[in-house]
Amino acid sequence: MLDFFRNHKRLMMFLLVILIVPGLGFVGVQGFRNFFDDSADVASVAGRKITRAEYEGAMREQLDRARQVLGASFDAKAIDTPEMRRAILDSLVQQRVLAKATEDLHLSASDQAVLRAEQSIPAIASLRKPDGTYDVDQYKQLLAMQGMTPESFDERVRYQLASRQLPDGIQASAFAPKALAQQLASLSEQSREVQGLALHATDYAGKVQPSDVQLKQYYDAHHDAFATPERATVEYLTLSADALAQRAQPSKADLKKYYDDNATKFKTPGEVRASHILIAVAASASKAERDKARQKAESILTQVTAHPEQFAKLAQQNSDDPGSKDKGGDLGFFGPGMMVKPFSDAAFKLKKDQVSGIVQSDFGYHIIKVTDIKPEQIKPFDEVKVTIATELKTEQATKAYAEQADAFTNVVYEQANSLKPAADKFKLTIQTATLTREGNPALPPTSPLNNPKLLAAVFADDSVKAKHNTPAIDVGNNTLVSARVVDYQPASIQPYDAVAAQVRQKVVAQLSADKAREQGEAKLAEVRKSASTAGFSAVTKVTRADTQGVPPQAVAAIFKVDPQKLPAYVGVDLGDAGYAIYRVNAVNMPSSIDPQRLSGAQLQIGQVLGDVEWTSYVDALRARSRVKLYGTPAAANQ
Repeated sequence: MLDFFRNHKRLMMFLLVILIVPGLGFVGVQGFRNFFDDSADVASVAGRKITRAEYEGAMREQLDRARQVLGASFDAKAIDTPEMRRAILDSLVQQRVLAKATEDLHLSASDQAVLRAEQSIPAIASLRKPDGTYDVDQYKQLLAMQGMTPESFDERVRYQLASRQLPDGIQASAFAPKALAQQLASLSEQSREVQGLALHATDYAGKVQPSDVQLKQYYDAHHDAFATPERATVEYLTLSADALAQRAQPSKADLKKYYDDNATKFKTPGEVRASHILIAVAASASKAERDKARQKAESILTQVTAHPEQFAKLAQQNSDDPGSKDKGGDLGFFGPGMMVKPFSDAAFKLKKDQVSGIVQSDFGYHIIKVTDIKPEQIKPFDEVKVTIATELKTEQATKAYAEQADAFTNVVYEQANSLKPAADKFKLTIQTATLTREGNPALPPTSPLNNPKLLAAVFADDSVKAKHNTPAIDVGNNTLVSARVVDYQPASIQPYDAVAAQVRQKVVAQLSADKAREQGEAKLAEVRKSASTAGFSAVTKVTRADTQGVPPQAVAAIFKVDPQKLPAYVGVDLGDAGYAIYRVNAVNMPSSIDPQRLSGAQLQIGQVLGDVEWTSYVDALRARSRVKLYGTPAAANQ
């Protein structure tokens, strides 16, 4: 089904516009005229303001996400467009509209739901200790690094869960008719028998001879293709907790003290190995049935007491636990809390080879025999000292970073003509790099030098013209960076003589493609008249899922052919690759649709319909939420 969608890109783009960027035209280009003036707000929803700072923060986050996804292909100018800015504002407005609806409907989430959601977060799940509890101190420290307390984090998660109830409820109610799913699934599995004839652009490269005038005209019309971006060579300093951790050298006394103060952290809880005989009782059992089961358990206990060496045999004969019965009731080793509480409590009170009395649990009546015991142990100091050293280094580095961050910020600002004073004071190494406004594609997207905030500071007028240090930029992960421009080269167009070979290559490719298209269109007209198959390839069956190497634009053209008018010929312009002609001979519909595939198609269509219903609901909410967009009178009252 996804293949059907992928081969109908225009339809999908239309749906994406509907589902992801609702109301894009609602804002209007003029509504953004004053976004960067001195006004503090960009919009309001039911009287609640959306500040310019919120808007700019959302825009930065979007650019950061794009940089992480695109890596070296990231181009800020291609993303930071008026359309994207309108979409960002629209998203913020929608968030406020939904927040108001959540409050008006008094939606919330239970404490249990909040706890489950928090424990599913990997960073928090990693703090879980072997005994099932969480390291509270590390949990608080993790939240503090994000500027939150446990209470504020709980409320944020609670709000997120509550706000999801609206879209989840509406989208889950959507239903796709089976007949529609059947039709679309049949179309997606339809095959067409085709033959192809390709006219490759490269075959015409030797036949085109561009003139000097054509080359110069192309160069003049495509200056941007031959431009070198503005560049800045910078010196920079990085103050980070990670670097400080490398310097930290906890003493052996520090390591030993930490070990002694946190002994429980290095404790391995005791385990027991036990066997049991279970006489099962259903939760709905009557008193008489329970009494009968207990009598049976007591009878077996009498036999076990008389002949403890026959415990395994009696378990095989009498136990209702299918998982352990054939193993003589053996459950293997387990720690505290790993079994139901009554069972666990009883087992951990027994000595080796000791048999319990009757133990009642939700499953019925147990007779337990402990066959082995692993005592509680504390890992020796030498075994954990490396781990302790790492933790202490992190703690010391975090503390040192917090102490030095403000001082570092002040020094690079107060002594703005050089980074050397800061380098000397904080024992840092001055490094150099060459950057563009889009960063350095040779570096990872997560590199501090590719951080949008740092790049904006580097190319600011004060940095470029006055050669002042940039402010200390927080690039995340407890890292501050300050840079100073030592050489700046503005964007420039390379002279024609320097790129003449590149220009000729591009013009030849263009003219070759034009020639292939011209010849292809003539050939298409000819074969439509003659219905000839001369020069065409052997017949190939093409489906939307299995294109047999046919280019996507050609697949789209092939599947637009009317099945009632065969054979049919279609021509496809492949751009720089040339031109192709396809002869469609037959259309084959699937004899049946796999039920599982049909079910999947119905689910996918239902999701799309649910998204459409959700969009309609949001539009209705927005219409009555007194949305105001500041910038022009036309956008002020919606």
